[in-house]
Amino acid sequence: MVEQADEATAEIDGVILDVNGNALADGDAVILIKDLKVKGSSIVLKKGTKVKSIRLPQGAGDHEVDCKTDQGAFMLKACFLKKA
Repeated sequence: MVEQADEATAEIDGVILDVNGNALADGDAVILIKDLKVKGSSIVLKKGTKVKSIRLPQGAGDHEVDCKTDQGAFMLKACFLKKA
């Protein structure tokens, strides 16, 4: 219940939080907390992959974080990331 309240507060304030509740900002480095399969592709983003220089685009729907990795550019949800 506490997590739901934090998420609702974060959405109202416009602040995007990682899985641990830390606020994310443009240019931060994050780490993936689980393996993520890329829809429509055979690419898998591995757990522990560090992503540098994230962007937080406005009005991007349910994917809050825009990032570039060695495998390409992706839009990710903040619930799969922790701040490095």
